[in-house]
Amino acid sequence: MALFVEQQMTTDDGLTIVYGLHASAHPSALRVALVHSLALDHAFWNPVAAVVQGDMALLAIDCRGHGQSGRSAETMTLDRMADDLAAALDHAGWDRAVIVGCSMGGCVAMAFAVRHPGRTAGLVAIDTTAWYGPDAPEAWAARGARARTGGMAAMLPFQHDRWLSPSFRAGNPDVEQAADAVFLRTDVTCYEAACALLGATDLRDAIQGIRAPTTVLVGSDDTATPPAMAEEIARRIPGASLQVLADARHLTPLERPDQIVAALRRNSA
Repeated sequence: MALFVEQQMTTDDGLTIVYGLHASAHPSALRVALVHSLALDHAFWNPVAAVVQGDMALLAIDCRGHGQSGRSAETMTLDRMADDLAAALDHAGWDRAVIVGCSMGGCVAMAFAVRHPGRTAGLVAIDTTAWYGPDAPEAWAARGARARTGGMAAMLPFQHDRWLSPSFRAGNPDVEQAADAVFLRTDVTCYEAACALLGATDLRDAIQGIRAPTTVLVGSDDTATPPAMAEEIARRIPGASLQVLADARHLTPLERPDQIVAALRRNSA
């Protein structure tokens, strides 16, 4: 049984955006908008939807250049992705939602909270950062170039070492295989553009204006966006809470969906 029912819309710049809806039978159910990690798609949130089981209404977007959404590398900016999410909320008839993102999606979620504060009922930033550091442009450009020259398959060993803890990988090979399949379908040109986007990201000043209830989560063993980066987000957003998930790595929504859902419930309490 599909956990998300796919919908499609067209943005004001003519790009097709696909998103998935996980409905709730409860009219007053919490509405949660979800943004996936780099080179994945809305199915990234399947484990979270399985835990929710209809207690919340979920909207999970395929960011432009990802999944089934349109490819437009030259328009891939953080602000544009945040506005795509706002347009998807419009299309679904949602005024507001708790905005949740992991890794790249966390950057998009924070940008959304900055650009659309009235539509942000809460913010959950997972395994992400406001700034990758002074060497980020060069490091991310190098990653994009590796994908361009070697293809997406050449990047998988690097991703496997970062995505999930060894014990989870060993016990749940199907989860990694599903992520691999999406990753391998990613358009290399759009991947390279997304890498450049992340290398240029600096939200440190902007997020200080966020007033939505904010929860920051990170795996204790996350080497991609380590706990120190999560701590900086929590310091900069007034009233934000921080939770470190023991023994988890970079993609905690895949590895620890129960804890992600528990954090969503706390954020909206």
